[in-house]
Amino acid sequence: MRGRMRPGVRRRVVRGIAAGLLGLLLAGCATFPDAGPRDWRAKLEGAGEIGGPPSMQEPAPPGGQNGGQGGQPPQSGGQQRGPSGCDDPDPQVVATCLNPVGAITVLPDGRSALVAERTTGRVLRVQRGSAPQLVATVPVDASGGGGLTGLVLSPSYDEDQLVYAYASTSQDNRVVRLATGEPPKPVLTGIPRGPRNNGGALGVDADGSLLVATGDAGAASPPATSLAGKLLRIDTLGHPATGNPDPGSPILSSGLQAPQGVCTDKVSRNTWVTDRADAQDVLYHVAPGPLPAPAWTWPSRPGVAGCMAQPGVLAVAQTGAASLFVLHPGDKGTFVGNPETVLPGTYGRLSATALGPDGMLWLGTVNKLPGGKPVSSDDRAIRIQPPSGGGQSRA
Repeated sequence: MRGRMRPGVRRRVVRGIAAGLLGLLLAGCATFPDAGPRDWRAKLEGAGEIGGPPSMQEPAPPGGQNGGQGGQPPQSGGQQRGPSGCDDPDPQVVATCLNPVGAITVLPDGRSALVAERTTGRVLRVQRGSAPQLVATVPVDASGGGGLTGLVLSPSYDEDQLVYAYASTSQDNRVVRLATGEPPKPVLTGIPRGPRNNGGALGVDADGSLLVATGDAGAASPPATSLAGKLLRIDTLGHPATGNPDPGSPILSSGLQAPQGVCTDKVSRNTWVTDRADAQDVLYHVAPGPLPAPAWTWPSRPGVAGCMAQPGVLAVAQTGAASLFVLHPGDKGTFVGNPETVLPGTYGRLSATALGPDGMLWLGTVNKLPGGKPVSSDDRAIRIQPPSGGGQSRA
């Protein structure tokens, strides 16, 4: 008589035979080209949200050589390799060895952008892997906080290929129009300039009008009819836009001192302006007429600069704090959740911001200006994944 296999042993044998047959079947009908040893690491907190293309980078150690205002993130495997000359190994750096960046506007392909150099007046087309190409040169006088500080595509760029810039000259501050192969053409001139606060910013609102944020040119209280210290709303010919409080005036709102950025969320139609006031840095939620109380204030004066707005996210570049400050807008100029400070010290002193058509955020640096700590590849244009929207309501 043959012995009978015990039930527990029989089940183990059956499972072993089944596993073996499954392995033979898989080996015969599938290939695994990615098989082999890998250096897997746990996902970093926040990676993929603000860090750009997926990477295996680890955070820099506190106080390490990558800290400070010109530091570079460490490379894979914990090896820290900074830029060498104009060669920057960071995959998010699009262009290097620029002069301080006053403004950025992203081209429709999402992979290239126009960069305005604040002190030289040059407008360059930049794309990763290609040398910057000179598009235009705008005559500027960068004294008193001026220079080339605003740049936007025409609301009908696909048809007219025009670009608008905000520039300081020795006589005034002005909006000019740039067309390929032509000298800059004045659109709105005579904006007062003075010993300080000559910079400004450009944006496009949800209706396709140009928004022009102007400094007060050092005047304590510019007259109500002066174009200094105002948020102007004009059409592409420089005329007052339809729907302004006074149909004959380009003035939409008043009360600015040294504006640095203007941005509009095209979905909510909310417009925001960053400003460096005498006592603090501020963020305004724009409404027609005199500016209301600030929606957000920074008593520490981190040097607010350009801004980017999209549903659930408002990002403000900070020059002095060398970081990006992120808020989550709610209804009617309020905010939800908690603010975040991201990219501290990663790229140094941030200035310009622009949102690309593909949802990527572009940043520019001004590390070569006084107070910066430039690395060899500065100044730079950077393209990253923007912070995510949302957030929990405050109690």
